[in-house]
Amino acid sequence: MADITAVSPLAPDAFPALPVVAGVSFATIAAGVKYQGRADVMLAKLIPGTTIAGVFTTSATRSAPVLDCQAKLGGPSDAGAAILVNSGNSNAFTGRNGIAAVEAITAATAAACDLPVDRVFTASTGVIGEPLPFEKITAHLKSLAGTLDADAIEPAAQAIMTTDTFAKGAGETLTIGGRTVTIAGIAKGSGMIAPDMATMLVYIFTDAVISQADLQALVSGHNATSFNCITVDSDTSTSDTLLVAATGASGADVSGDQTFADALYRVMLDLAHQVVRDGEGATKFVEIEVTGAASDADARTHGLSIANSPLVKTAIAGEDPNWGRVVMAVGKSGAAADRDQLSIRFGDVTVAEKGWVAAGYDEAKAAAHMKGQDLFIGVDIGLGAGRATVWTCDLTHGYISINADYRS
Repeated sequence: MADITAVSPLAPDAFPALPVVAGVSFATIAAGVKYQGRADVMLAKLIPGTTIAGVFTTSATRSAPVLDCQAKLGGPSDAGAAILVNSGNSNAFTGRNGIAAVEAITAATAAACDLPVDRVFTASTGVIGEPLPFEKITAHLKSLAGTLDADAIEPAAQAIMTTDTFAKGAGETLTIGGRTVTIAGIAKGSGMIAPDMATMLVYIFTDAVISQADLQALVSGHNATSFNCITVDSDTSTSDTLLVAATGASGADVSGDQTFADALYRVMLDLAHQVVRDGEGATKFVEIEVTGAASDADARTHGLSIANSPLVKTAIAGEDPNWGRVVMAVGKSGAAADRDQLSIRFGDVTVAEKGWVAAGYDEAKAAAHMKGQDLFIGVDIGLGAGRATVWTCDLTHGYISINADYRS
């Protein structure tokens, strides 16, 4: 069996010290859904007045929890809310059993937290196609509700992990209108990562005051250039959920405030990058910047074609500056391109220019860049002003080992 306990070489040194967000508290428990001896259920409870925005997978086979969350989004905020997440089982492709499991979990959570059912949001992550043993979760809900703690966001991040090798968190503290505003988020994700949207669960909390419509617009817009621009293996999950909750406890109204919008984006992008850095078997973090495309959409298409190419990703794993594979990926993307206008950089080294090997190209310098952990590939299409940046990782034997043994 593959060893998925070793921490990614791209992991941060430690879980960050996140600000406490007024109006939200957390609890975790080991319910034994799949894993033994570790917390696998997380509960977050939010105060009345909390607004919630979200973005979800576009998969045609999305899970019962995703469908339930989508149906509830945008509802009234006066009664507070709760988020309940389990790891180890995705409750996807489980038919009527999946719907019954969601109904049972949301009802039990609502009762334990004194909330209406339509303000309980759930998510499940793990194996697809196996019935969720929801009784193992509902049996612990009263205990969970009795141990809620505003300082317990790190254990919450740990409880939602599956093949992740480290818990992911990011946060910001800022001042708006003389009031302190906090943002703190957690995420899980390691494999089955591709837009739209990458395979992951993300929960971000802030004590700012903002309407649901304004928050939704921010989240949807930021998602397009953060989580929807990462890929590990080109596979889109059935269970992706991103929820952002604003409790309003700070009293600071951030509607239309650019400082808040920028801070929220930084948190989202940080979490997105951490998901890539924990890509299954990853040893390289790769930024791919595409410029000169006919449109921004074309630039993103080219970027994802490069980022998802097994030949490009294995060359990166082998520390080989094989720019020919980048040329191939651009050519197959389906977006507009002209071979004789194409230029490519690895780091600061221009390897190809205007459709040919760059004059004075030094492969040793390009190869030296490829030996680093944080890599940059720049591609200029030479057709227009369109640009996009995407992030990916290399493809190693570790990815194969982890996924070959995933259900073992």
